[in-house]
Amino acid sequence: MFELNKFANIIYYLIKFMNPFSIVIHGGAGTIVKEDMTPALERAYSNGLTAAIEAGFEILKNGGSSIDAIITSIKMLEDNLLFNAGRGSVFTKKGVQEMDAAIMDGANLKAGSIAGVRNVRNPIELAYEVMENSNHVFLSGKGANDFAIKRGLKLEPDEYFFSQFRYDQWKHLRDSDNYSLDHTHQDLDELMKDKKFGTVGAVACDQMGNIAAATSTGGMTNKKYGRIGDSPIIGAGTYANNRTCGISCTGHGELFIRAVAAHDVNALMEYKNYTLQQAMDEVVNHKLMRINGEGGMIGVDAQGNTAMVFNSAGMYRAMKNSKGDFIVGFYKEDNA
Repeated sequence: MFELNKFANIIYYLIKFMNPFSIVIHGGAGTIVKEDMTPALERAYSNGLTAAIEAGFEILKNGGSSIDAIITSIKMLEDNLLFNAGRGSVFTKKGVQEMDAAIMDGANLKAGSIAGVRNVRNPIELAYEVMENSNHVFLSGKGANDFAIKRGLKLEPDEYFFSQFRYDQWKHLRDSDNYSLDHTHQDLDELMKDKKFGTVGAVACDQMGNIAAATSTGGMTNKKYGRIGDSPIIGAGTYANNRTCGISCTGHGELFIRAVAAHDVNALMEYKNYTLQQAMDEVVNHKLMRINGEGGMIGVDAQGNTAMVFNSAGMYRAMKNSKGDFIVGFYKEDNA
C-alpha cells in the first residue's frame, strides 16, 4: 500500500508541475477570402491543417519533444499538394521546384537551414540534419542536395512534385518577368493583384518547456536568380529561444528579411518585457506595416501561450494546447 501511495504521489506531482504544452501551425497568409473558396476547398484546407496539428499534438501529449512535434506536422503539410512546400512547391523561372526550410531549437539555440534544394521529399528533414549533423547552420543548392544524399534522406523524381494546378499558374508567368507569391484560380490580370504567401510553419512548446520553430517553402512562382526568401533565414522567418518565444513567419519575404521579423519578437520580449501577443502585434501590425510588409506569423512562449497575428486578409492556421483549446482558421473574421 505504501508503494502504491508513493507512486500515486509521484504521478500527482508530475501532472501538477508539467509545463503547459501547445503547438501552432500555418499554411501561408495573404488574400484569403471567402468569395474565392468553395466548400470543397475549405474542407480540404481544414482537413489538411487538422491532420497536421493533431499529429504534432499527439507527440507533445505523449511527452515528446517540441522538435519532433513540429517536424511531424510540417512533413504532413509538405506532403500535401495544397501547400507551397515540399510536394506542393511552385515552379521557378526554369520550371523546376527549389525549396527552402529552417528549424531552430530554443533549448540550445541550435539551428539548421537549407535553400535552393531539389528533389528532397521533406526539406524540413534536411534542415534538421544540417542542424544536428553538419557542423554548419546553412547549406544551399548542390551542396545541400549532396548532404541530403549523404544522410540518406528520401529523394523523389521531378514527377512527384508536379501539380497541374501549379504548372498552369506558372504558364501564365513564365514568358514574363513577373512573379506570383502563391496560387490563384484567376487570370493573369487578377493574378498580379492577388497575393498569397505560400509557406508552411510550426512552433511548439513541450512538457519540459522547450520551444522549437520551423518553416518550409517553395518560394515564389517564376522566381529567378536563385532567389531566397525569409523562411530559411534564422531571425527573419524562423527563430526560437526558450527564454522568449518560437516564431515562424509567412509573408513577402524580402520585407520580413529587412525587418528581421522573427528575432524582433524575441528582442521585444527579452529586452522590453513584452508579452508574446504584444511583441507579435508590434512587429506585424506596426513595424512591418511601416514598410508595406504584408503577411503574418505564429508564435509560442515557454508557458505554452500562443498567438497567431497577421495583417493580410487571411492566414491558414491552427492551434491546439493542453488546456483543451483547438482552433482552425482561414479568414480575418475567424477566431485568431
